[in-house]
Amino acid sequence: MGKELRKSQRVDFERGIDVQIMGIDGTWRRSCRMLDVSEGGALLKVEGSVGDLDLKEFFLLLSSTGLAYRRCKMVRVNGDQVGVIFLKPDVKKKSAYPSARKMPVVA
Repeated sequence: MGKELRKSQRVDFERGIDVQIMGIDGTWRRSCRMLDVSEGGALLKVEGSVGDLDLKEFFLLLSSTGLAYRRCKMVRVNGDQVGVIFLKPDVKKKSAYPSARKMPVVA
């Protein structure tokens, strides 16, 4: 095996955890098992072919209701296993007082 490239420690699941992947636009959904997870990504075993899926960006649904999820991007495929990285949301902090950012500080 090659050198470990992960930046954070991974947690392996002996039997895998049932999860689903879903297209960003919600037009497709596929059952899979999460085999391992780290802070930055996961290894998934996908049921069926992944060739017909748009895996540039998609959601990993961690709960049956869809309330727990992560936005992902596929980084590698090995048969029915897909390696994904978690995409960080674009967080823009808004000031409670937008005009305060524009006003100069008077000493």
